[in-house]
Amino acid sequence: MKAGVVGASGYLGAELLRLLAAHPDLEVGVAQADSAAGTAIAELYPGLGAIYGGMVATATDPAALSGCDVVFVALPSGHSQGIVARLVASVPVVVDLGADFRLRDPAAYELWYGFAHQAPELLGRAVCGLPEIYRAELGGARLIAAPGCYVTAAALALQPLVAAGVIEVRGAIVDAASGTSGAGRSPTATTHHATVNESFVAYGLTDHRHTPEMEQVTGAEVLFTPHLAPMTRGILATCYGKLARRISTEGLLELLGTRYAGEPFVEVVGHAPATRETYASNVAKLTARADARTGHAVVVAAIDNLTKGGAGQAIQAANVALGLAETAGLPRVAVTP
Repeated sequence: MKAGVVGASGYLGAELLRLLAAHPDLEVGVAQADSAAGTAIAELYPGLGAIYGGMVATATDPAALSGCDVVFVALPSGHSQGIVARLVASVPVVVDLGADFRLRDPAAYELWYGFAHQAPELLGRAVCGLPEIYRAELGGARLIAAPGCYVTAAALALQPLVAAGVIEVRGAIVDAASGTSGAGRSPTATTHHATVNESFVAYGLTDHRHTPEMEQVTGAEVLFTPHLAPMTRGILATCYGKLARRISTEGLLELLGTRYAGEPFVEVVGHAPATRETYASNVAKLTARADARTGHAVVVAAIDNLTKGGAGQAIQAANVALGLAETAGLPRVAVTP
């Protein structure tokens, strides 16, 4: 099958190209990037040169993608709406890695993202691309909204506890740290190496735009505080919920273990996982503790923000939608050290 990548010059675009290079059923036929149109992929990312040595990035053109079986759109928030609206008429499966089709309420985009949605009629058609929760809906889906990286970690940690009635639906807290690649390829004053190195900072206090999506997927009211960590890849999310009933640490681990039994990309472990354990893999690692003293559950999730939190999960969801093996082309082993 033929795949297209829009936004191929960004970090998510590069990760899509890296992972698709090993996919047994999908082959990249088109790579589009306005900022790098006319530039060879091997020049943009020399590490991809062995597979994409002859491919040149072209300007964004939905018409040129009409022969693709699946198109991955990896553009900044607000930039994919018009492109996706044109693609859904001619491409069997479209996966948007941005935020433009994640929220169900069009008014929420003005509140959290500062723009009016241009294609609100498509919001009801978009399926959340988190297979562990929405696998049934993803089968045969034509428009997939890949969830945010922070949302992925928080949802995998909290949604099973909310669904089981173990924690209260009000007052959940997500305290998460991400690597600098989550901010994209273009450096800013706050993401430049000299600013981030040997520092650790919170941002988006009480108003981060992933909050409504997090609440939509977890089913809980969430207070979310993101942090920027001096590392390239990874997210570590420490999630808290007020216990709705008595349960032990062993009970929480058993609940999560049962919920994710047989899931190829979720591992429930006894120790506190580190981001390095998921580096460049499509695996999420979870652990949990019950604190009887304060009456809270604590769930820790570690993922790679570009893989399980981005490009890898987008491919995983596309595999389900296309009827391919869900694990096709996706690594389960992290890069170590």
